[in-house]
Amino acid sequence: MKMNLTARNMVITPAITDRIEKKTKAMSRYLPPNAEMNIKMRKEKSGLRIVEITVPLGNNIILRSEASAEDNLFLAIDQALVKLEKQIHRHRTKLSKRLREDAFVPETPEYLDEEPLEEDAPKVVRRKTFPVRPMSVEDAAIQMELLGHSFFAFVNIETERTNILYLRKDGDLGLLEPEA
Repeated sequence: MKMNLTARNMVITPAITDRIEKKTKAMSRYLPPNAEMNIKMRKEKSGLRIVEITVPLGNNIILRSEASAEDNLFLAIDQALVKLEKQIHRHRTKLSKRLREDAFVPETPEYLDEEPLEEDAPKVVRRKTFPVRPMSVEDAAIQMELLGHSFFAFVNIETERTNILYLRKDGDLGLLEPEA
């Protein structure tokens, strides 16, 4: 498994690299040998350490987890790995073609204390229809704010495609634009 480490507002020391390699070594039992794991770490001004792990598996399937801890990078790494393993176990039937064949032979998870229950998987409990109108990104931002929502679906007047505008954790807006 190939690892790409990047850091922002911090230095990757050999101790951090060794810890990450040791902790992620067990993850190789789930992933194919040619898998690539991208680990991004950053330190916020408040002292919060944030770790984001992304594993592209091909065919538009990406495993992603993010965790944060106050002044403790190692705790954030551990939490991100726990989330990633939960994702793999929860979606193992969907991912079975992309994971290693022997990924679930020993049924005990590496990072989790107990086996996640199948009923923990989220269910669709409500469906709602709404009109999607053509508008500019600025108009969509105003409409989203007026509705008090954290996201808004609309048809972008410039591209004539459905876009999703969402409120990010830092208070800024994000725009999801589908590719052709």
